[in-house]
Amino acid sequence: MAIRQTDYVAPVKEGYAHFMLKEIHEQPLTVRRELEGRIQDGLVDLSALEIDELLTGINKIYMVGCGTAYHAGLVGRAAIEKLARIPVESDIASEFGYRDIPWGKDELMIVISQSGETADTLVALREAKKHGTKVLAVTNVVGSSIALEADKVIYTHAGPEISIASTKAYTSQLLIMYQLALYLARQRGTMEEEELKKIGNELNRIDTHIDTIFLQEEKIKQLAERFTHVQNAFFLGRGFDCAVAMEGALKLKETSYIHSEAYATGELKHGPIALITDGVPVITVITQDHLAEKAMVNINEIKSRGGTVFAVCKENLQMLCQNCDELILIPDIHPVVAPVAAVVPLQLFAYYVAVLRGNDVDQPRNLSKSVMIE
Repeated sequence: MAIRQTDYVAPVKEGYAHFMLKEIHEQPLTVRRELEGRIQDGLVDLSALEIDELLTGINKIYMVGCGTAYHAGLVGRAAIEKLARIPVESDIASEFGYRDIPWGKDELMIVISQSGETADTLVALREAKKHGTKVLAVTNVVGSSIALEADKVIYTHAGPEISIASTKAYTSQLLIMYQLALYLARQRGTMEEEELKKIGNELNRIDTHIDTIFLQEEKIKQLAERFTHVQNAFFLGRGFDCAVAMEGALKLKETSYIHSEAYATGELKHGPIALITDGVPVITVITQDHLAEKAMVNINEIKSRGGTVFAVCKENLQMLCQNCDELILIPDIHPVVAPVAAVVPLQLFAYYVAVLRGNDVDQPRNLSKSVMIE
């Protein structure tokens, strides 16, 4: 596989106050890069990556990563299971390496790491290789340890990500997950070609959808102003939206230092609802059309206990979600690929809350870009 070499250019903020904000705004460009030459007439073709041998005949996938990469893997799991009908097990890399796995035949591990040097992910990769399982890596860094040790690599084209809180690398990882799911589905004949084209064409328009979200940036900033003195927050989502909620909670806690927890919406009644009292903020993600009514049942439970609910929802669900205190709307896009757009308002929200609290958003305390210890 040919690797494009480029001269190093020192990163600059280009007029943005922080690298994090710049990288959030680069996402329409970076997601376009991920799709270049890979979707024709709505159909994904990854044959140029020379990974067909790894993908043929597999009956199980282990999806492994840490932090944001783990959340990308959760979306990948949902997409591959739905479209390609392959069982996928999503694992936190720091735990995977210490499990006693009953390894089987025709299995594949997909490891995700922006830096390609994440120590816990390397442990999991080596454990898989030790047992004869092939490994496909998704990373942003050419020549990294994970890239060198994996059997095959798909490089993301996010470019250098300077801010410790990952944004554009995450959406690039999501694009790779969707391409794999659509390609596997096409190879295995698990979906009608017209439906694959519908999703593929929607993916091809995702850059435009992200651009429209920036039109609400001032509103998101105003919502952030209401969070400057908050100590705790909850994030909720069902299905694909659960992984988006988890990523939103992580972005808020690592940049603003607000204690934020994400739950599958249906889990609220199994304990966390005991913490909902007057004014407790809940951010919910609602992009899955067939689950929206169920989500609103849970939201009404929160409202009846005095909670304040902010929702990221699709435009076509606006009337259904009108009982929420505030809405951030994203375009009415296919629910399978909606997570790529839905995460952007949460990235902006975390950024502005952190800035308003006076935090160093590019260099949050106690964190580093590459976690190279177990």
